[in-house]
Parts: sequence; C-alpha cells; structure tokens
Amino acid sequence: MIVEVSKERSRELIEIVAKFFASRRLGAPALLFLESMKPLNFIGSQIMYFIAPFANVLFKGDEFEEFAAMLGERENINLLIQRIDELDEELNKEQRKKEALKRQKFFNRIKSTNFYIKLKSIFNKNKNNGG
Repeated sequence: MIVEVSKERSRELIEIVAKFFASRRLGAPALLFLESMKPLNFIGSQIMYFIAPFANVLFKGDEFEEFAAMLGERENINLLIQRIDELDEELNKEQRKKEALKRQKFFNRIKSTNFYIKLKSIFNKNKNNGG
C-alpha cells in the first residue's frame, strides 16, 4: 500500500523525528547518517516499506508508513537535516557552554603545572635554535 503524505503531515513527522534525535544528543550521528544516505533516500524509503510488518510491533503502523513515504522525497530529507541541526543547536547550547568552560578550566590547570612550564621552555629553546 502506497501512502500519500501531505506537506503539513511531513512537517509534523520531521518535527517529531528531529526532536527525538536532538533531545537525546544524537544530532551529529543522525546528521552524518542522513547526509551520507541522501543519494539513496528512495531506496531507503523502500526498505522501510519492506520492514514495515516487523516495525509495526514497535511503532504505530500509520506513522511508520507515512515516515517511509516522506523519506522518498529528497526535499523532506533536506528539511529533516536542517531541523535536526537547528534543534540540536538550540537544545544543547547550554550543555555545550558548560563543557567548553570545563575544558577551559582543565587547560588552565595544565598550563599552571611545572611540567607544562618546563616543556614550553624546552620547546621555545629548540624553536629559537632552529631545531
């Protein structure tokens, strides 16, 4: 059975999938997968139809089939990629700031150690001696 999906329904499905990946901090792997599989989007959507009987155990049948039909159009893949990227950036901005601050504190601690200071002076001597 071939399913037709309206543009509004495609947008809803894109939002659901994008939120799923972004909320679990899986935006980067999802983007990598989607970008690499973009040329094969039609084949991927057909494979989803093939596994639909098994997927109905885990998913709502209609949504899975609608999602498979939606993936058959390259425009929807591009919209999905864009939305995952936007949501990932939006939802994880604070976490990324905290991680950047942690890294900065870590590097500042390293820079204040005697080992780093000695290593830096050795490097500078070698650099000045042409070595």
